[in-house]
Amino acid sequence: MSDDVNVTPNITSAIAPETTIGINGQDCPQKIGLKQIIIVDNDLARSQQISTVLAFVGEHFIHCTQDNAAEVLADSSQILTVVLTGNVSADCANLIKSNPSIPFLLHDVLDANILTSKINVIGTLATPLNYAQLTELIHHCHQYHNKLPRSGTKLKSTALFRSLVGSSEPMSQVRFLIEQVAKTPASVLVLGESGTGKEVVARNIHDLSDRGKQAFVPVNCGAIPAELLESELFGHEKGAFTGAISTRKGRFELAEGGTLFLDEIGDMPQPMQVKLLRVLQERTFERVGGSKSIKADVRIIAATHQDLEEMIKEGGFREDLFYRLNVFPIETPALRERKEDIPLLLKELLSRFELEQGKRVRFTDRAIESLMEHPWAGNVRELSNLIERMLIMYGDQIVDVAELPFKYQHIDAQVYNPEYPEELQEQDVINELFSGFDFDDDEDIEETSSAEEALTSAVDTALLPDDGINLKEHLADLEVSLINQSLTKHDYVVARAAETLGMRRTTLVEKMRKYDLQKPTE
Repeated sequence: MSDDVNVTPNITSAIAPETTIGINGQDCPQKIGLKQIIIVDNDLARSQQISTVLAFVGEHFIHCTQDNAAEVLADSSQILTVVLTGNVSADCANLIKSNPSIPFLLHDVLDANILTSKINVIGTLATPLNYAQLTELIHHCHQYHNKLPRSGTKLKSTALFRSLVGSSEPMSQVRFLIEQVAKTPASVLVLGESGTGKEVVARNIHDLSDRGKQAFVPVNCGAIPAELLESELFGHEKGAFTGAISTRKGRFELAEGGTLFLDEIGDMPQPMQVKLLRVLQERTFERVGGSKSIKADVRIIAATHQDLEEMIKEGGFREDLFYRLNVFPIETPALRERKEDIPLLLKELLSRFELEQGKRVRFTDRAIESLMEHPWAGNVRELSNLIERMLIMYGDQIVDVAELPFKYQHIDAQVYNPEYPEELQEQDVINELFSGFDFDDDEDIEETSSAEEALTSAVDTALLPDDGINLKEHLADLEVSLINQSLTKHDYVVARAAETLGMRRTTLVEKMRKYDLQKPTE
């Protein structure tokens, strides 16, 4: 078939201007749930030509005149595109601006330059109609809808959903896939590293599905011992094994009508893989120790951080089970692959912690820049843990690079060292001088009192020179002198020197380190 299709009208009956046309030119009502093309044309012959070609390629369409185009668009909920033709009136042209979520195509338009400046006019159909170009532009119309900023169904804003926040392409794709699969009964396999939010994805699929009002039951297949996993999933009858003192429902029964989330499916033992495969195939199971078949009306969503295809090659995972679970895979991106989302994630996680704990903390732009350079091996979970740590240490404060743990400092940390008035500095030196004395330790009361009396006597007898002194340096020199005397007297036995000075041994060690006091080498 040639690409150029110059179609002669071949529809048996005349088409009234407001007739709805379906596949192969047959009159039919609008198909529920199927997107249709609206042809806006006052020329009957040209309209028939377009209709014939659209019917040939299998598209559903509606024809209307320019006068009632606004009414048809308002009454139609499933519009793939609108084809404007001929001499487009001003009122009809206004439809482009007032319907930004609809892609428009032009065909045989007299003054197309005015209309093509509109963003949602995505192409012009050639005259005569070209098959290859027509199918390409119809594809573009579908993509226009697929990638449309989500203005319709929105993911529920739960506390867990915050981990799916982000404007990056990987996260936009994840949200798009969730919306596409949620309303279907298909099994979903969520893949991704630990901490990327696989359970978050599963919960949102459940919430948006027709089962959203029923139970969502998670099971961590790697956290339950192999010998207990069968009972955990399928339940058991009374007396089925030692300790089974009563009948117990399993997770499949608890999830009846809802969703069963099998987390870390790669850790499931091989014998259990066989039994799970049977349930997925037959949609029935028996409790451990029972013989009655129970129907399983459950949607399965599985998740793993492991490479299941590699495990299949190594014999660690059943290939038939993999294909049962991997009907619709969704891969959650690692945080290092969407670093541009970190500022948004910080904002959302901080809001959640403020709501839950009543605490808040803020990050400087430099701190956020540093966090965006981190590799995030623990993904969103690691980021959440860091925020909680910062809340504990710097609640109601602003965190800069210097306050971040060292491993998160990927740019130069500008440490602020404030200067204080001299009276505060002098007070600090005096406090430090006396900081080694433990006045509350009963065992050192006598030694402390003696030391205190000696210092008081020394202070009382000190004379101030006429030209004054630097008190801070003088007190420091006095402290060094007294420590040196005590160390020399006791031959640098730190415990005995500390006892003479009325301070703890650890305190004296710190002061020796501070003043670089060491035993002279012989």
